Amino acid sequence: MTFRIAISGLNAAQSDLAVTANNVANSATTGFKGSRVQFAELYASGQEGGFAATGSGVKVAGVDQRFSQGAINFTDNGLDLAISGKGFFVVADGAARSYTRAGAFKVDRDGFVVNSSAQRLQVFPPIAGGGFNTGTTSDLRLTAGESPPAATQRVAMTLNLPGNAAQPAATPFSATDPETYSHSTAMTVYDSLGAAHTATVYFSKTAAPNTWEQRLYVDGNAVGTAQTLEYSASGALVSPADGEVSFPGYTPGTGAAPIDLRYDFSASTQYGKAFSVSAIDQDGYTTGRLIGVETGTDGVVQARFTNGRSIALGQIAIAQFASVNGLQPLADTAWGESAASGPALLGTAGTADGGAVQSGALEGSNVDVTEQLVNMITAQRNFQANAKMISTADAVSQTIINIR
Repeated sequence: MTFRIAISGLNAAQSDLAVTANNVANSATTGFKGSRVQFAELYASGQEGGFAATGSGVKVAGVDQRFSQGAINFTDNGLDLAISGKGFFVVADGAARSYTRAGAFKVDRDGFVVNSSAQRLQVFPPIAGGGFNTGTTSDLRLTAGESPPAATQRVAMTLNLPGNAAQPAATPFSATDPETYSHSTAMTVYDSLGAAHTATVYFSKTAAPNTWEQRLYVDGNAVGTAQTLEYSASGALVSPADGEVSFPGYTPGTGAAPIDLRYDFSASTQYGKAFSVSAIDQDGYTTGRLIGVETGTDGVVQARFTNGRSIALGQIAIAQFASVNGLQPLADTAWGESAASGPALLGTAGTADGGAVQSGALEGSNVDVTEQLVNMITAQRNFQANAKMISTADAVSQTIINIR
């Protein structure tokens, strides 16, 4: 009996040492969660002589993983991701899904974002009208093509025309003669093929008080006729009422569609003596080449292009479970759902307890090496004590055998 009890103690101590060794071995593993052994006492059924039965040893009741937050370590890789919270990344290899806290991702030859096991990171796909379809997930793939161009349609200008301006010294108007207009400003606009064109706006003070003529030239060619801007005695624009001036289409020589420009002068004023342009905003852009990927704390992955555009590629799916301790440990610092854990509840970063996504960072192991070394010493002493128990039981048995 004593031998069996001591052997159960040896086995339990050996299991404790094995778990501690695994914790120490993975103390530098990204996203690793340390474990601890739970022990339970064994009792034989029944009673002897009115007293409780003698214990029958110890057993390993279970090995529980501790899902506390690991330290966030920053890196210089934009595809390194960390979760600050309770959620898990969802990765898939075909139809097989697993869940991980290890966010060291990279791009494979087909443009998919994968981990070291070639499992693809799952995201909620973007919807054409904006937002994301949270009812399904798809593989995150970085677009390899160029960002298509868009023709300029609207130009918003914030400027001030001098209130004390005089009429131009010469007439009629000529874009090549500065004496025929008061002020001018130029900007770049784009056609439907992404080609750049220079659009110049000329302002001429008229004989009527607080009234200006505005003309548009694109690539040195007149577009439409002069348009009138009228200001109040306090310098605010009164005509056109909505501040917008439309011009007929300009057909570039690139084979692109005509450029239909609409200028918004609602932020223009007529104050003081100086002409100034503080802002010009136009909505067109040329073609763009992919230069980087950014992930926000909400898990939205954006592709950045050389033309200044950003395109949403998806929103990272974050999984949560009713019981994380019920998850089935898998290889490569991943877990699978089980009956004990309950099904995965998919959501987005920043909602519920899923946590926030940190780009350019990795979550380290949550193992405290000092604590594990103390556990190792304790488990070693338990092993030695049980071994001593066997030695003592053997000496007692030998004594009994030697009785004559």
